Amino acid sequence: MKYADRTGRIHGSDTLQDRYLRLLYGSLPGRLLLKPLVHPAISRIGGRLLDSPLSSALIGPFIRSCGISVRGCEIPPGGSYRSFNAFFTRSLKEGARPFDMDPDVLCSPCDGLVSAYPISRNRHFSIKHTDYTLDQLLKDRKLASRYTGGTALVFRLTVSDYHRYAYIDDGKRSSYRRIPGVLHTVNPSAAASRPIYKENTREYSLIKSQNFGTVLMMEVGAMMVGKIMNHHKAYTSLDVFRGQEKGYFAFGGSTVILLFEPGAIRTDSDILRNTALDIETKVRMGEPVGRRS
Repeated sequence: MKYADRTGRIHGSDTLQDRYLRLLYGSLPGRLLLKPLVHPAISRIGGRLLDSPLSSALIGPFIRSCGISVRGCEIPPGGSYRSFNAFFTRSLKEGARPFDMDPDVLCSPCDGLVSAYPISRNRHFSIKHTDYTLDQLLKDRKLASRYTGGTALVFRLTVSDYHRYAYIDDGKRSSYRRIPGVLHTVNPSAAASRPIYKENTREYSLIKSQNFGTVLMMEVGAMMVGKIMNHHKAYTSLDVFRGQEKGYFAFGGSTVILLFEPGAIRTDSDILRNTALDIETKVRMGEPVGRRS
């Protein structure tokens, strides 16, 4: 898996996991194995195991293997995490991920690897050579028409990323919808062969933002992510604020997708350039990724 940092340097290489997933998704025996693996029940079972106190033994090896820094993290009562998932969904200390408060600046809602895709006039866009339509993604043809000609920003979180996400602007959250599905991995090896973002369980909200129009913010679950934990699901209307936590993912890689109406934003040039080269760009929550048009 290759990605670029904001200086333009390319990092990463083909890993054993990448090769395994290509074999799993690219061969008939592998695809036969996938059916039980992507069922949400499997992720729920895995989630229960990772919620158990016994799973805390996995935290140290996970930190070392992924090179995770715990500086800036909130320390739990007693000084240790009660389970692996308690560590995975950890909070950061206040100010660890400051948002740029310039109203013209579009900030990343999360840590992760971002790509930018234009949405064509027939509501199509392509992620990792896989074609999508907004109708398939949203299950709402009328809503999809609002974003025709706009921009999709896709933030893919890996297991080593901080797994909480935030609202990108002040405004009003006006609706919420959950679309049940299966749970494929969001690794690019899978995305290149399966339309994972229209098959996976996902949730989305509409945010009438002060500076970027009506933004659709979607969270996509992934293999071993049995939970998309959005806050305030019961509210139909809610005032929200730039940098306010919207929710978090339990264990696994996951994805946040932002859809913008035509002419609402200008994505940073390095992200556009990297996407054209099929390279993701590493960003952190609160970091600028574009501007208001």
